[in-house]
Amino acid sequence: MVPNLSIMILTDHQILQSIEAGHIVIEPFRPECLGTNSYDVHLGKWLATYENHELDARKHNKIKYFEIGPEGFVLRPGTLYLGVTEEYTETHHAVPFLEGKSSVGRLGIDIHATAGKGDVGFCNTWTLEISCVQPVRVYAGMPIGQLIYFKVDGPIQNYYNKKANAKYIHRTDKPVESMMWKNSF
Repeated sequence: MVPNLSIMILTDHQILQSIEAGHIVIEPFRPECLGTNSYDVHLGKWLATYENHELDARKHNKIKYFEIGPEGFVLRPGTLYLGVTEEYTETHHAVPFLEGKSSVGRLGIDIHATAGKGDVGFCNTWTLEISCVQPVRVYAGMPIGQLIYFKVDGPIQNYYNKKANAKYIHRTDKPVESMMWKNSF
């Protein structure tokens, strides 16, 4: 027998119920950021770039942080910027997906290269993998993306925040560099 593989995205009402039950945490929570079936997140004040131009997947590639001032910051093509959401989130009974807002995409900004899906049990701010197609000025606090929550069907055995080898569990308000070097390969 084939299992029922229907996909269910939480509605605004279900997101609010999940927040009230403690299954979803969003700090700070702003009611005006709740959409029909998503929640808008904002660009935090910290960006980072890698110190070296050439990266090595087996080595710890260090980053340098800088703060976005009130005048904003101009992103340049050809550079990977690591950003962070203002919002700290926890998701205990749903799968969170982070997608860019269409208004951000129309400025030529991508907010993630590959890592748009979180795991059940992810508890942190979201590191953004930002690139752009032409120079564009961004500002701390601007809407940058939206979280969409997919309902989980079935029991969970391996919550992200309880895994012994989870690499991104330390709460931070700054972007986090790749931890690929912690893998064995």
